[in-house]
Amino acid sequence: MSGDFVVAALYRFAPLPDYADLRDPIELLCAENSVRGTLLLAPEGINGTIAGTAPQIRKVLEGLKSRLRLPDLEHKESLTGTMPFARLKVRLKKEIVTMGVTGIDPNRLTGDHVDPADWNALLDDPDIVLIDARNAYEVAIGTFEGAISPDTTSFREFPQWARTSEILQDKPKVAMFCTGGIRCEKAAALLRQEGFDEVYQLKGGILKYLESVPGAESRWNGECFVFDERVSVDGDLKPGKYQLCRACRMPLSGADIASPHYSEGISCPHCIDRHSDADRARFAERQKQMAQAKKA
Repeated sequence: MSGDFVVAALYRFAPLPDYADLRDPIELLCAENSVRGTLLLAPEGINGTIAGTAPQIRKVLEGLKSRLRLPDLEHKESLTGTMPFARLKVRLKKEIVTMGVTGIDPNRLTGDHVDPADWNALLDDPDIVLIDARNAYEVAIGTFEGAISPDTTSFREFPQWARTSEILQDKPKVAMFCTGGIRCEKAAALLRQEGFDEVYQLKGGILKYLESVPGAESRWNGECFVFDERVSVDGDLKPGKYQLCRACRMPLSGADIASPHYSEGISCPHCIDRHSDADRARFAERQKQMAQAKKA
């Protein structure tokens, strides 16, 4: 891989009772090192993705480990030739990944973490039910062969699906994965709480798998949706071929962009019937302002 910017995705479930007091110093740490992206702080931990040059990212990561008192804070890296974030945001949240179920504590109960190097062997187990814990629009552009999608539009919908899915009624062995691993921490904790005895999760998520497993051995098909301006990354963690609809946040293929329903920043085939004329007028004005900002 090559590129001028390092993109670091990180999360950690750990008690942060002083999370609100950490916001300003962490924001200053990132700003002083010209690092952009989004970091979420909550009583249960930290989650986010940031980008900068390699030295800048190293300084920020070391600073985070010190301020959060988490010396073993892990992250996944990829490289890109352009800065994938327009600004820096450090936000305070109730949860670092919102599932909306009280009493879920991945530090107390979650699934068994499976290293990327051992993931393929797990997939070969005929008794495994493989669950893609991401939302439908993410699954649509890439997943592991044989994975079952809950077909959710929000992670908040996962608990209801897990409790009512016929696929899971007999409580088989379950393996699950998501982009960076964080959603699986809570999803696996939920399944364990619901009585599932054997729950496995891909450690570090898809991004760590693509980083660690050689392409010739990879079971990954397609691209992986990411929550930044790259939109997706391919099997080599290079920026993918998808673009983002600014109106509905859906990843768009070349065919989508060629559609007569596509207008940059205003509409696409996925949302052409979902917005009013007033919405599209507002989107058009936003797109105009964005274009002017890029020229400035």
